[in-house]
Amino acid sequence: MTEPHRPASAARQSPRPMGARPMLMLALKYGAIFAIAVAVVAGLIGLAVSGVPGLLGGLLGAVVAAVYLGLTAVTMLVAYRLANGDLTSPVYFGTVMGAWLLKVIVFVIVVLLVGSQKWVDGRVMFFTIIVAVLGSLILDCVAYMRARVPYVDVELPSADTSSESSATVDDDPDARR
Repeated sequence: MTEPHRPASAARQSPRPMGARPMLMLALKYGAIFAIAVAVVAGLIGLAVSGVPGLLGGLLGAVVAAVYLGLTAVTMLVAYRLANGDLTSPVYFGTVMGAWLLKVIVFVIVVLLVGSQKWVDGRVMFFTIIVAVLGSLILDCVAYMRARVPYVDVELPSADTSSESSATVDDDPDARR
């Protein structure tokens, strides 16, 4: 038997495509749009509440939240490549958990160092981060629901019709019922 013709692009794809990739990319897109909106709104509210330190607190809180939440999706995509597509690999889990631990440590350091500065309003920064995290979680759920992620891996027949499968539904009288 001869192997069916595959396009060149199919040969370059991994044998197990990541089903979560569309969802993660959609979450990144929604997250970027949301981060810009949070930065504008939090900056304006911070400016109205406590002047320039409030503006800086709102902007800094939005940037910190956006970077950290975006790193989660990017880390999962990179970990998938490092593990060669095996989601059960220790390399995948090690990469994701290592990045998470590093993000927590850096986040605590940034909040402790920046939150106590006089040039930034720590309360505005705190509330901005809380709003950005909650909004991001909601948008991740929306991305999960809207992403077209297949849950069954099926190999579809090629576009070529062979003589072996020349029977059609019209030839089968039982198929009309």
